[in-house]
Amino acid sequence: MEKQENGGEAPELKLFGSWASSYTHRVQLALRLKALEFVYAEEDLGNKSEALLRLNPVHKKVPVLVHRGRALAESVIILQYLDDAWPESRPLLPSDPFDRALARFWCHFADDKLGPAVGAVFASTGKEQEAAVQQVHDNLALLEAELREGAFKGRRFFGGDQVTGVRLVDADAFPLFHAWLRDFEAQEEVKETIPSVDRLLEYARGLRQMLLALAAGAGAGAAAAAGSSPVTAAVDAPAPAAPPAAPQAAAVDI
Repeated sequence: MEKQENGGEAPELKLFGSWASSYTHRVQLALRLKALEFVYAEEDLGNKSEALLRLNPVHKKVPVLVHRGRALAESVIILQYLDDAWPESRPLLPSDPFDRALARFWCHFADDKLGPAVGAVFASTGKEQEAAVQQVHDNLALLEAELREGAFKGRRFFGGDQVTGVRLVDADAFPLFHAWLRDFEAQEEVKETIPSVDRLLEYARGLRQMLLALAAGAGAGAAAAAGSSPVTAAVDAPAPAAPPAAPQAAAVDI
């Protein structure tokens, strides 16, 4: 359970995270499922604390879990550590080695395939967005197959369709995954961890508009550089300036 830092003795477990980060939610949920007390430190991703940068000098991202003064980064690694350090409390991964490896595989699939595809939907429009949506649906089809006939058949537990106006998780197209998602969302620990849909949607819409504005600005800069004259543009015009870097707040933390 989460508790407040009292300024006295250092807590045994302290989590640095961001309220809108699904990777932070992953660790918060794991800590609550295992009934472990922890102190939570909210990070401003646009102005990260010295403590976070010191504790995670490689990625400089959330989440970071500090256990008795020692820091671990990356949500999947943190989850594995929690199971190893507290094996007697509610296990997060299966006990069978093969099933554990399979769970890690699908966790990496979500991070490396599904997550980036959803992110591409948020950051694109038109044909590019259509292609990104198709990529999401292809990935969901793989999960649907696993729920129907694969490793997750008959097991409980793995949305975003309102930010872009594009429906990604359709109950008719992916009935098993849709049912799994609804079951997951109904768990009390999940309700305590995941912020309200309205708050997340407001944040995601703002992030989407910022990404689209950055993309539009980069495209306009390239067009201006190429539009002076056919000769100078082809021979001695300087290369178009690189698109502006996204603010730190837009970075996807692991």
